[in-house]
Amino acid sequence: MNAEQLRQYCLNKPAVTESFPFDEDTLVFKVAGKIFALVNLKGDLRVNLKCDPEKAVTLREHYPEVQPGYHMNKRHWNTVFLESLLDDDLVKTWIDDAYGLVVAGLPKNIRQKIENEPFDI
Repeated sequence: MNAEQLRQYCLNKPAVTESFPFDEDTLVFKVAGKIFALVNLKGDLRVNLKCDPEKAVTLREHYPEVQPGYHMNKRHWNTVFLESLLDDDLVKTWIDDAYGLVVAGLPKNIRQKIENEPFDI
C-alpha cells in the first residue's frame, strides 16, 4: 500500500478529515476531531494507528512490521511499516479497527450523525 492508497482509503470513511497539524511530513486523519491515523510521508512510509491495547500487543508479536506507536502512547498505538510485504487488506482491516475505536468513543449523538452521513465509496 502506498501513501495515496492509504489516504484515499481513510478519506472514504464517513466524517474523516485530513490535515497537517504538526508538520508538513505528518498527515493526520481524524473523525469528529479525534485522531485515528497518522502517516509519515518522509523517509520510510509508516502509519500510526489507534489500537485496542490487547490487540496491539498481539499484532506486535505476530508481525515484525508492527511496532509500538512512534511518539504515541505505546499502549494504544501501533506503528505499521508499509514498505513491507504486508497484505493491503490486512492494513485496511487495521485502519478500520482504528477508525471504529475512535467512533465508538464518541458521544452517541455524534456517532448517530456519522452513521447517517451519506458518503461515496
